[in-house]
Amino acid sequence: MKNHIAQFTELNEQAEQGGGKERIQKQHDAGKMTARERIAFLLDDHSFTEIDKFVTHNCADFGMQDKKVLGDGVVTGFGSIDGRKVFVFAQDFTAFGGSLGEAYARKICKIMDLAAKNGCPVIGLNDSGGARIQEGVVSLAGYAEIFQRNVMSSGVVPQFSVILGPCAGGAVYSPAMTDFIVMAQKTAHMFITGPEVIKTVTHEDVTKEELGGADSHASKSGVAHFAAADEKQALNVIKELFSFSPSNNCEKPPVVSTADPIDRADASLDDLVPDNPNKPYDIKDLIHKVVDDGYFLEVHEKYAQNIVVGFARFGGQSVGIVANQPSFLAGCLDIDASIKGARFVRYCDSFNIPIVTLVDVPGFLPGVNQEERGIILHGAKLLYAFCEATVPKVTLITRKAYGGAYDVMSSKHIRGDINMAYPTAEIAVMGPDGAVNIIFRKELAEAKDPVKRKDELVAEYREKFANPYKAASLGYIDEVILPRQTRQKIITSLRLLENKVDQNPKKKHGNIPL
Repeated sequence: MKNHIAQFTELNEQAEQGGGKERIQKQHDAGKMTARERIAFLLDDHSFTEIDKFVTHNCADFGMQDKKVLGDGVVTGFGSIDGRKVFVFAQDFTAFGGSLGEAYARKICKIMDLAAKNGCPVIGLNDSGGARIQEGVVSLAGYAEIFQRNVMSSGVVPQFSVILGPCAGGAVYSPAMTDFIVMAQKTAHMFITGPEVIKTVTHEDVTKEELGGADSHASKSGVAHFAAADEKQALNVIKELFSFSPSNNCEKPPVVSTADPIDRADASLDDLVPDNPNKPYDIKDLIHKVVDDGYFLEVHEKYAQNIVVGFARFGGQSVGIVANQPSFLAGCLDIDASIKGARFVRYCDSFNIPIVTLVDVPGFLPGVNQEERGIILHGAKLLYAFCEATVPKVTLITRKAYGGAYDVMSSKHIRGDINMAYPTAEIAVMGPDGAVNIIFRKELAEAKDPVKRKDELVAEYREKFANPYKAASLGYIDEVILPRQTRQKIITSLRLLENKVDQNPKKKHGNIPL
């Protein structure tokens, strides 16, 4: 028995060294943790159970039969975060550069299958040189096996991706199909083809950071939901996201106790929305003032800033917030904002997270560029997402709700459950100025003083239509509330809806306008 124990100890230590001490040191010198260090930081202390620790590849070409590393370049297993079970895989750059081969892919697929069967989230820590060239098409098959599981698990269990090193070529598509991507600044890069290939093919000079760095993907492409300052912050973001989400689509999100009073009123909200309807304000000021303890985890903070999305709690209950941002592009909906909002709404709906929508939208952004790029198609994504969602939906119109954008932003007509408005709300087909130009075009052309007459007509239109009371009289608005009552009214609405049941027609799936 002693010999067996000695053999086990030796193999165990060998597996935990990955590619060896020298490569571990190179990893540290590059400012990066090892795969096992990342897992230890992410999970509860001593909760990790490793699976397939002694797996090795079966490749015999290019001298690979003499180059075997226990674990084959990826660490897989399960553990817990705040006592809740999760499955995790961490690519190990110290072994074969973290490159993916047949055995490697099989390990990840096993973890994903176990997660789906047990209703547990999957967290992938990515740091890989891509496909293992020595294994040829077998490595490509491995990627495809993972992609298939990403799709089958979508909407069943939350999937989180953390990019902590290179992620290129076909490897990028697995994270792209997960729910959230967090990238570490400076060390993480994602791209289909790297700078060298681009320079050869298109003669464009670009750095790795410009092409596929965390900041680029978090602000320009929208691929990354978060750009973290370093690895530890990236892993902490995952813990926060996890805290707002249920473990699977059959559960509700965890409820967290709070000392923040449910009936807390904030008189400063009465002055938040300016009297001048064209003056901007920051919708995030409203969010922070009404959510539990002022805490809001914003998603896609630097991308499409004319819409704000993220997670917060009301009375301990996890909610997703979607809000127009008047301080950026006046809160107009454009292509990027529509895509950003739609993706977030669909995540919330997949995992039973109620949606609170804050509306101050003058319409869709006009322009030739927007039309040519397909604002009609992309704007329909947000509309589709809200229409499809069956979770509790609470909507509050703070100021402008014009035209089709009023309909899109979780209006009563697309199954908004509780729809409220401030007295400052303006619900109309379009703004008073534009409406007057169309309705009274002939009268203004014949007026002795067209400027004065237009001002009079705008004032009349605003008094008659630019308020919430016409919509309230029709039942489109359930209640007009004072701004200071916002927190109490939202929590009351959410509690009313906690047992809500709504179903869509039986079908294979809808055909969202992609």
